[in-house]
Amino acid sequence: MNTAMDVVDGVDLTGRTCLITGATSGLGRESARALASTGAHVVLTGRNAAALADVDTWVRGEVPHAQTSTVALDLTSLQSVRAAASQIQQLAPALHVLMNNAGVMFTPFGRTADGFEIQFGTNHLGHFELTRLLTPQLVAAEGARIVTLSSDGHRLGDVDLDDPNWERREYDKFVAYGASKTANILHVVELDRRLRDHQVRAYAVHPGIVATSLARHMSSDDFADLGRLAKATADPRAEKVDVRRDFTTPEHGAATQVWAAVSAELAGVGGVYLVGCRIRDDRDDVAPHALDAAHAAALWELSGRLCDG
Repeated sequence: MNTAMDVVDGVDLTGRTCLITGATSGLGRESARALASTGAHVVLTGRNAAALADVDTWVRGEVPHAQTSTVALDLTSLQSVRAAASQIQQLAPALHVLMNNAGVMFTPFGRTADGFEIQFGTNHLGHFELTRLLTPQLVAAEGARIVTLSSDGHRLGDVDLDDPNWERREYDKFVAYGASKTANILHVVELDRRLRDHQVRAYAVHPGIVATSLARHMSSDDFADLGRLAKATADPRAEKVDVRRDFTTPEHGAATQVWAAVSAELAGVGGVYLVGCRIRDDRDDVAPHALDAAHAAALWELSGRLCDG
């Protein structure tokens, strides 16, 4: 299995700019190291200033002559997203790779600063607004890629367009996570449709089950419940995967999202779901609700209204 560093072996992105959300740990940190090694200017974002400074120091230590910048970004606040986007626009008049990597998983019920359910608000709406604001910079690159982290966990739930923020239902953190990951895929489907004529392509990535702090909200009972729920969704891989055992490392888990950012094999291709450094071409492996073009367009319109307040 490739690592993110294996993927970029021989790749030269000198003169290009890549932005990574959630760059301070896990998959984001490994992606930052890999992309910096290509000669790209890598913009590192995160909500913790000390952690941002630490990862910037780490990348520069790992990659001689790395070109990096840091921008504070809290996806749970649209005000922070807009302030970050303004700063990024000054740093990068053209943006070649936008890696929407940050996220939360299986959190207790909570709301963002703008009143959105925390998983939908962080994983989808924060990235929706950031991407929308940076679209002129992506178009200016004349050949950009948007890489958004989803998950096979999208099978756990669809987006309820009538109640996306769980105002009228009893909260289920697993279903809410699934809905947010479905939203990530639907966002990619509609992004690619809207921007491909402007030489911007979009990709959704499942990194595998990765040993990071993302699972910090899960108890041992939660892991058992998740395994049962996966089987109940008729996921064809549920019988093969033990979520308590089948983990990969961030070095390997980041390979697919970095591949999405740099691979020549994806030239002229977009709106696809990537797993294991390949396009998952068996559409039965992706839940139909996550690929429906009309559903994607409806989510786009709803997301715009929510972000516009």
